[in-house]
Amino acid sequence: MDEVMISEEDRRRLGAWAADCAARALALFEERAPGDTRPREALDGIRAYARAELRIGPLRPLALAALAAAREVGDPAATAAARAAGYAAAAPYIHPLATPHQAKHALGPAMQAARAAELVAGGDTRVGDAEIRRAIATAGPAVRGIVRQMPVFSPGRSRLDALRHQLDTALRH
Repeated sequence: MDEVMISEEDRRRLGAWAADCAARALALFEERAPGDTRPREALDGIRAYARAELRIGPLRPLALAALAAAREVGDPAATAAARAAGYAAAAPYIHPLATPHQAKHALGPAMQAARAAELVAGGDTRVGDAEIRRAIATAGPAVRGIVRQMPVFSPGRSRLDALRHQLDTALRH
């Protein structure tokens, strides 16, 4: 396995991009669980981290709380939206060894937000593909550099795998 070289500033840039991707789906969760603030708190935390106003440590419980909200909401689109927020808060937790799991930290927020959008649209994959294209267009050099250090992801079989492959392939170019 290769080693991932990522600076604290690049972790912050990745976090900002991840938060922007996940934020596009947050309303889908909040419509279905209006009293549950955990995904919003996760996004607030990663944005504060990206602005260097918060250290990395508090992000872990925020990420885990958003992922717990995903398990509890009982609606597929809301689940994907909460996962996007949880993965966004976890984005800076990339370890030195490049593994497929580490790539999920980087790509998960965009993939889950895209899946949430297409589920709300009745499964229309064009909606998810459009979200992935938007995520690609907004990914800066730091995000692309991090993805290039990760193992290449194969197309897989699920819709999330397809979204991940589309995102992974484009960010490497």
